[in-house]
Amino acid sequence: MSAWKLSAQGAKQVIHAALLAHDEAWDFPEELVVSGREIAEDKPEDWILEVWLDHKPTAVDRKAVASLFTDGAPEFSAEKLPDEDWVTLSQHSAEPIRAGRFHVHTPDYAADDSLVDFVIPASQAFGTGQHNTTAACLAMLDRMKREGLVVRNHADIGTGTGLLSFAAMHLWPHAKATATDIDAVCAGVVEGNCALNAIPVGAGPGQLTMVIAPGTDHPLIEARSPYDLLIANILAGPLVELAPDFAAVVTPGGSLLLAGLLEKQEAEVRAAYRKQGFRLARRIINGDWSILWLRKSRIR
Repeated sequence: MSAWKLSAQGAKQVIHAALLAHDEAWDFPEELVVSGREIAEDKPEDWILEVWLDHKPTAVDRKAVASLFTDGAPEFSAEKLPDEDWVTLSQHSAEPIRAGRFHVHTPDYAADDSLVDFVIPASQAFGTGQHNTTAACLAMLDRMKREGLVVRNHADIGTGTGLLSFAAMHLWPHAKATATDIDAVCAGVVEGNCALNAIPVGAGPGQLTMVIAPGTDHPLIEARSPYDLLIANILAGPLVELAPDFAAVVTPGGSLLLAGLLEKQEAEVRAAYRKQGFRLARRIINGDWSILWLRKSRIR
């Protein structure tokens, strides 16, 4: 059986919106397997949508894919793939990952009962654990717990799929949990993933509250502060800009988990947070990426 692939590049938010539209399109052709991913780790805002087929794409196939885009579909290229199992090919970039005590996989793979298991659909490559920073954040959260960090209230800024919030909720099951993202499509993504992973939704301890907001700029985020732990796996530029805002909502002695910065950007990010009273507790280097655990001084 011949395998084919349709591919189109676009901005992260455009591809995200198309992925969400696919998730909600009950009549979308089941024989078309849709996935999205970053083009490169150092270009997180540039994405590609890939559609896998077991036949040469027809005009009807192209029309179905184009319907996922509300403001006009990008130009798709068609590619004939080697004669292999096309379903396996479509999942090539979504292998299960293990980080600390966590196992993250798509619904196509089996759970690992020896680890804390999370299911994230392959089409949601943003924040699935495949990216070096997300996997290393899971490992750092595991380390925080092993080193005795106590958390009663945590927030995940730029949550994407909700994965890091889910991990923190497992580690500190009685804490209040807040997940935020600037991208409105993430609300539906997180809601769906909560259902897949039996994550309680609500405003109380042990429940997740989802908010759409830029950074911490939302009345609910401020009302639920201060946070013992704030997680932000975003980009170096926004991390630097948000340093004063993050400092304002983290309790004295509280922790920041920062990721999305290249190792060469670490000095600039750490300098911004040093001005706000944070000091390095631990760091993980994963590939070219730095993952930082910072602690806020109890006295300013």
